[in-house]
Amino acid sequence: MAEGNGDKTLRKMADAFKDLASVVTDSQSAEVEVAPFSRACSLVSPLFGCLGVAFKFAEMDYVAKVHDLAEASKSIETLQSLIDLDVQANSVRKAGSHARNLLRVRRGLDMVRVLFEQILATEGNSLRDPASNAYEQVFAPYHGWAIRKAVSAGMYLLPTKEQLLRKLNEDEASAKVQMQSYVTASALLIQYIDKLFVSRDLGIDW
Repeated sequence: MAEGNGDKTLRKMADAFKDLASVVTDSQSAEVEVAPFSRACSLVSPLFGCLGVAFKFAEMDYVAKVHDLAEASKSIETLQSLIDLDVQANSVRKAGSHARNLLRVRRGLDMVRVLFEQILATEGNSLRDPASNAYEQVFAPYHGWAIRKAVSAGMYLLPTKEQLLRKLNEDEASAKVQMQSYVTASALLIQYIDKLFVSRDLGIDW
């Protein structure tokens, strides 16, 4: 059992995304604010760091994009407004646009969701299959050969599940509860973000 008073990363993640999920399930016209969204997303960042070199590229990209959204939250209130402003400026697909960064962050959240699903469904102590499946499902379609090859090599350096839980200051029983909570809540939020893009004919596969 994990001891000490270290940060409970999984619990913080799960609680933050449960709060956001409750917003989008409360009403059809609910609007998610950029500030709490970016704060919740920042809680996921340490997890990428715990996965080591295989996801170093994802960690660096994700952290930068979340930082951009946090800065945007100082002047833009909701995710809807954030996308609409880029639509009006005809800059949705431009590198560095808030909408583009939101889509990249959404992909990071989805990768973690699939990773947790795979961990929950897999016996044993290895993270290689769960991490490989999550990468192939979420990130690989958007990456070139060089990045895919580097990630594949990095999979051999992943921590074990036991090592990951120790880094996160969790025991297996509590980790399963928090992972499942994140899986459920993040799926609702990802669906919400997808709807924001698709309803504006922007698509999500770019």
